Amino acid sequence: MSALPASHSLQPPRRHGADPAIGRRMASGVRLLIRNDPEASPEQWDALGAALWRGDAPADAVVEWLHQVGMTAGRPLLERAIEGGLAAVPDAPAPLANFIRHVETRPAWVDEAKLRDGARFIHSAGRFGMLVLRDAGLMAGYQAGAINQALVMTGALQRGAQRRVAETTSWWMDATAEGGLDRFSPGFKTTLRVRVMHAIVRRSLWNRPAWDRSLLGMPINQVDMQATYLGFSAVHLMSLRVCGVVVSRRDAEGMMHLWRYLGWLMGVEEGLLHEDEQQARVALYQNIVSQAPPDHTSQALGRSLMDEPLARHYRWLPGVQGRFNRARHLSVARLFVGKEGMAALGLPPTTPWYPVLTTLPRLGWHALNRMLPGGQARLVRWGRRRQENYLPVLFGGHQPGVAPPEAAPQS
Repeated sequence: MSALPASHSLQPPRRHGADPAIGRRMASGVRLLIRNDPEASPEQWDALGAALWRGDAPADAVVEWLHQVGMTAGRPLLERAIEGGLAAVPDAPAPLANFIRHVETRPAWVDEAKLRDGARFIHSAGRFGMLVLRDAGLMAGYQAGAINQALVMTGALQRGAQRRVAETTSWWMDATAEGGLDRFSPGFKTTLRVRVMHAIVRRSLWNRPAWDRSLLGMPINQVDMQATYLGFSAVHLMSLRVCGVVVSRRDAEGMMHLWRYLGWLMGVEEGLLHEDEQQARVALYQNIVSQAPPDHTSQALGRSLMDEPLARHYRWLPGVQGRFNRARHLSVARLFVGKEGMAALGLPPTTPWYPVLTTLPRLGWHALNRMLPGGQARLVRWGRRRQENYLPVLFGGHQPGVAPPEAAPQS
């Protein structure tokens, strides 16, 4: 990667706050859930602009080393270090050794009990938790035109939404398993692979003539990584509440803690991570306002994701199930992006009929289980089983792969 001056010496990329009025409209739903004035101070606004120039130094150093020694020689060492730690690579070169030591040194604030609470709450949301994360997180996120540029330039449209979403769902399942972030668990190791993959993409795009640095800043930068992390945490919590899932204070604290640690493992700077849900909502609001407005990539990616349910591997009546799921996802997306958002994403007009029909029954179901002895534990078991049982519909018997978590899991 060619040398980049210190971010504080650069003007923010032109994408930064390109149209705050549109950003505020996109963030209006989040604004309703924030107690105080969430607008960024001049210092906060400038800090967001500077973060658009920053990538992920530990992972970027590993990728530079890989390019120096060649992928054929370097990739096996990287894989051995991810799988077995530095004991498996006793003579690891400095960039690789520094990266592994960094990720293996847990921050002092990580709390095992809260990680468990967060994982169990995610399990209790079942397949609906997967569905709403896809539509309130991924589909809504495609409105941010600048973030989409990396996806489009790396061939996301040609690769297909169904495969990308399926692979990311596999990562999400591993990472949110109980103990999924233990050092040698599949979730931890896959997260490291995804982080390095991000760095590979970052280096590739940064050195392409087609990448407009003055407009877009650094590919897969800290602001856009924060947006992804907030989609999996604060956005997911808000959307579940809106759709009738009961969320206790312990659930919310566990969820935010789990994703704070996962965000850190993915390379998001600690200053952009939040344990407190209200603070995370403020950060989300400011992030959305700073994003570039929807553009043609929003429509291309939105329409591709709209048709993704048609390509799943249903065991019976695939045509009927595909069309029903397509309509269901569109109705959930309509609830969270509104009429303007649907148009910006190139989606057909519809109504939020599915949330309207199911929110009260879902609220009753979750409330009842929380009142009954052992009910919450049953929600956790049943929910996780339903999540696991849906993986064959996404993969059709193929082995899960690894993809950057730009796509939220879905049902």
